[in-house]
Amino acid sequence: MLSDEQATPDQLHALRALTPEQRWQVSQRLYWSVRRLKSAYLSSLHPEWSPERLDTEVRRIFLCARGGSPLFPSSRYREL
Repeated sequence: MLSDEQATPDQLHALRALTPEQRWQVSQRLYWSVRRLKSAYLSSLHPEWSPERLDTEVRRIFLCARGGSPLFPSSRYREL
């Protein structure tokens, strides 16, 4: 979180009041929303890509993200 994007006390209170199951549901909604946004972004960059290709690339990006790999390696897109 950026320094100017700190949660307010009310937001923190609301988050702390959630049950573990509710937190899991919130995190899952956020995760799938981010995947849809990534897919839309890639689609805008590569309108010629099929939905299957977009799904494959989004999956690859998310799998590699934790390992510190760049999200958009330029050489990767030139190869394909």
